[in-house]
Amino acid sequence: MEDKRRRARVQGAWAAPAKSQATAQPAAAARSRLSQTPGQAWKNKEQQLPERAFVFQEPQLVVRTAPEPRVIDREGVYEISLSPTGVSRVRLYPGFVDLKEADWILERLCRDVPWKQRMGIREDITYPQPRLTAWYGELPYTYSRITMEPNPHWHPVLCTLKSRVEENTGYTFNSLLCNLYRDEKDSVDWHSDDEPSLGSCPVIASLSFGATRTFEMRKKPPPEENGDYTYVERVKIPLDHGTLLIMEGATQADWQHRVPKEYHSRERRVNLTFRTIYPEPRGAAW
Repeated sequence: MEDKRRRARVQGAWAAPAKSQATAQPAAAARSRLSQTPGQAWKNKEQQLPERAFVFQEPQLVVRTAPEPRVIDREGVYEISLSPTGVSRVRLYPGFVDLKEADWILERLCRDVPWKQRMGIREDITYPQPRLTAWYGELPYTYSRITMEPNPHWHPVLCTLKSRVEENTGYTFNSLLCNLYRDEKDSVDWHSDDEPSLGSCPVIASLSFGATRTFEMRKKPPPEENGDYTYVERVKIPLDHGTLLIMEGATQADWQHRVPKEYHSRERRVNLTFRTIYPEPRGAAW
């Protein structure tokens, strides 16, 4: 019995120091952390963060860019698009009329053609067209809610030019829309020559005299673009003094064209657009 009490006292003596050591260790660790500077504590945390590798991911959205315009400035036949509507084709003939004769024709047309500034209508707003026009043909012509009255009295120079264009292209025409661009401020906005009276797949022969102006074309967007022309194909054609341009095939169905205003001074320019008019409503079925 005496031995048991002695062993109990011995074990208790041993246990007490062990308990005091266990409680002393956390206090020592706390004092160690307090003695560290803030920078050292932050470095210790950084060392504990797991390493992460950088992984590049391709963007989900497709970046679209508008295509550069195609420039056509040399003689030739160019197919600019192919669609279910058909082939859109332009023919360019620079120097169709030589310079000396072209100078004489320009003077005669500016002097003799009965030019008139007509009123255009856009979104029920009436405005003066930024150019002068004249019409020749036995039938009236209506475009953009403007009606050109019949005028069968062709100027002799215009008759000669019509015959020359017909002989060289194989097409025949019965009407002519004349445009006079007085300076760089005159223009014509985006449009297609697709009125019902022109029939299907009309052929337009455009003969230019005077200052060079850029003839621009843009392809009509597909239905899913909701009328957005930002990313469509475009064509630019500089029309020089005496140049002939033919638009044929599905060009009027699939493309629009314009002559924009210029930022630099431009002299006068006369443009003659020969076409064939059919009596309406029959013309819509041709």
